[in-house]
Amino acid sequence: MNYSRNTSSIRVLTALLVLLLLTACALTLPEPKPVPIPAERPLDLVGNVNLIQALQVPSESSLIEIGVHVFGTAQKEAGEYKIGDWVFDEIIQKETQFLPHLLKNTLVASNQWGAIRVIPEKDSSLDLIVEGQIIQSDGETLELQIHAFDSSGREWLNQTYADQSVQEEYPESTRFTLDNTFDAINFVDPFQDIYNRIANDLVAVRTSLGEQALVDLNLVTDMLYAGDLSPNNFSGAVKENADGLLVVDRVPALDDPMMARVADMKYRHHLFIDTVDEYYQTLYEDIQPAYVLWRRYSIDQITEIETSQQEANRSDYGGSSGFLSLSQRYDRFKWSKIFEREFNDLAAGFNNELAPAFLELNSQVHGLTGTMEQQYREWRGILRRLFELENGDLTPGATE
Repeated sequence: MNYSRNTSSIRVLTALLVLLLLTACALTLPEPKPVPIPAERPLDLVGNVNLIQALQVPSESSLIEIGVHVFGTAQKEAGEYKIGDWVFDEIIQKETQFLPHLLKNTLVASNQWGAIRVIPEKDSSLDLIVEGQIIQSDGETLELQIHAFDSSGREWLNQTYADQSVQEEYPESTRFTLDNTFDAINFVDPFQDIYNRIANDLVAVRTSLGEQALVDLNLVTDMLYAGDLSPNNFSGAVKENADGLLVVDRVPALDDPMMARVADMKYRHHLFIDTVDEYYQTLYEDIQPAYVLWRRYSIDQITEIETSQQEANRSDYGGSSGFLSLSQRYDRFKWSKIFEREFNDLAAGFNNELAPAFLELNSQVHGLTGTMEQQYREWRGILRRLFELENGDLTPGATE
């Protein structure tokens, strides 16, 4: 037995092990999670949820028109940003306009409501506004903070919805190629249960209000929109009751010509926001294949990170298989570094792929210019001034 040779081999293996442990500790794979969730905070998952669908559309007197506001994201603190985070933040910004359409489609499928539109900002012409905040979205976990309130100021929802997916919910068809195109019709979003739960919760609130409350809500919406068009003519039309909710104080006559003009302006406005919603629908359809593929790669990355961490916690390097385990871990380390670069390239490629669709979203609508939000505000200002001109009460120097 050559004791000197064995001692030398042990020293070499020990040095390699120490070096590998140090480099593994320094390894940080990119995580596309916009807001990391502390491990000690358990998620309240929605589980499996079936959408409640109405066999018949509710009566016209109780139809509620809904605006699903473009979602927001939780902002990171300055010290939380790392090199390359802007790539993933850009993806989250795209999700703020993609995810609302999934909720809208679910509400439409429930057959429980009036018109439902995705909108860039709050709108006084709609009965119910649904806002969302993306807390976490990484392909494996989706967590949303949902806030819904009606035109009277009544809060319908203010809670967090979360769910987790598994790789099996991203079928191989999501890895589409030129010969295997994405099947949008038959694809079920891995987080559809979240949207089903939100839709069901909204129906539960509406049912608890009763039909008369919905009729009153429609009237409040009409008067608020009238006040938005012409504050001078409709000031004091609504007031706050003892519960802090808005109610109509002065009910206009059915044959009031001013209200007829308001109804005409509201009709024009809704034609415009229908067009805006169609733009968001086109955006949704354009980016869905790439977005689903991105989330599939994202969950693959998360699985790889978890596997690497599990192997990093192993301590079976002392036996006869120690060198084999060490070499396997070194191979995984090299593969992980390659994966890190490829995943960043995928993120950048994803953003570049969708750039034309977002440019198209902010193209001109009815001759307006600027971002979709700016065009939306410009259009509302045009309607206000048009209403004032038609009624002969345009005041000099009036602003939009």
